[in-house]
Amino acid sequence: MLFTGQHFAILGAARSGLGAARLAARNGAKVTLIDEGNLAKFAHAMETAQAEGLNILLGDDAKALTVNPGDFQLAILSPGFDVNWALPKKFSDAGTKLTGEMEFASTLTKMEMTAITGTNGKSTTTELLAAVFNGCGLRSIPCGNHGLAISELLVDHGEVFDMLANEVSSFQLETIETFHPHISMWLNFAPDHLDRYPDEAAYFAAKRRIFMNQTVSDWAIVNALDVELLGSLKPLVLTFSAQPEHEDATFAYRDGQFFHQGHVFGDASRITLRGRHNMENVLAAIAAGWIKGLTFEKMLAAVAAYEPPAHRCQLVREWHGIEFINDSKATNLHALESCVRSLERPIVLIAGGKEKGLDYHPLRAAIPGKVQAMVLIGEIAGTLADTFGDLVPCQKAKGMAEAVTLAAAAAKAGDAVVLSPGTSSFDMYSGYAERGNKFRDAALALR
Repeated sequence: MLFTGQHFAILGAARSGLGAARLAARNGAKVTLIDEGNLAKFAHAMETAQAEGLNILLGDDAKALTVNPGDFQLAILSPGFDVNWALPKKFSDAGTKLTGEMEFASTLTKMEMTAITGTNGKSTTTELLAAVFNGCGLRSIPCGNHGLAISELLVDHGEVFDMLANEVSSFQLETIETFHPHISMWLNFAPDHLDRYPDEAAYFAAKRRIFMNQTVSDWAIVNALDVELLGSLKPLVLTFSAQPEHEDATFAYRDGQFFHQGHVFGDASRITLRGRHNMENVLAAIAAGWIKGLTFEKMLAAVAAYEPPAHRCQLVREWHGIEFINDSKATNLHALESCVRSLERPIVLIAGGKEKGLDYHPLRAAIPGKVQAMVLIGEIAGTLADTFGDLVPCQKAKGMAEAVTLAAAAAKAGDAVVLSPGTSSFDMYSGYAERGNKFRDAALALR
């Protein structure tokens, strides 16, 4: 009972916070779970607190909390909490040490982990990595910022896994001190979360902390595009890339084949993931498996058996030589551009949706040579037609069934009909999932 006689505050009563509270209590601490949010959101937290004997303060009671020096020995933050917010500052101003849920949980496990960060592709790579290890006979599970919080995993499962596939956000990395993955992954970097960080440099610095405690006995798997940007690293570095300008990366992809140090070790013919960005996710996962001595044959078989998350460059069907790809999760311009640039087939693009005041002109540079035609839907259909009509033929559709029919008619064998809207769906659907499902149903209905 490591924490007997100590009183811990857990800030945030959602999944990560609840897991941290349960883990701390199992190790002897007195726990108070605190969240200023609406009471209606936390029925499960209140039930769990009552069942496991945890103190809980919610809503106005949490806002009214006064923290004095010595009241708490530790305050554990859920991933979304900024240390500069009013609630955490009550604790830091009283001299209470602040730490993050991931940092706290990682000190209480001896299980080896691979930590995955990047602006895009983290969840897919985390799932791929777990699939690769499980497919090769090692026990693994997606966790961290995707799947189970590590605290939750330790309480409910214990020390039963050979490798944790741990997705790590910049928010989680802000508060680490000892967090030390044996293998780290840096998938990519693009400006994001500038509502949280003062500038791009601060966001980059937070993500780079993933390497902070690694030594020369550890490994870093890094996108070849960012090697120079990251500078000198202590761990051994493996690079990966699916881009033509980085064919000399340790792990590379080109023309449908995978390479290790210039030698072919397999191809992508059985893999249902689409796009160069997803091939890079595959390479990163395979690089981690290679470090642990797994064979390329077994790893590729595991990747082929993996079912990608719905609505993320998901192959729905092939019909008369045309692939139908559902990328409904692309709810912003950056995601749309990534999809267009990464696919290797000529594209008939279905785009559009809610008007969010975005400027789509930056996408014009990605259209020539990639997009053959566009079918436009939703509130911004007219705006997109005006923006791209001089580059490619554009048609408007009133609904998804009509859009898929028009796109299929505009495509030929060897093309891909791609739903990658570039905006949200709330003008027509309840969310990106319903939009993607409508696309899937329309594609499967083609005769």
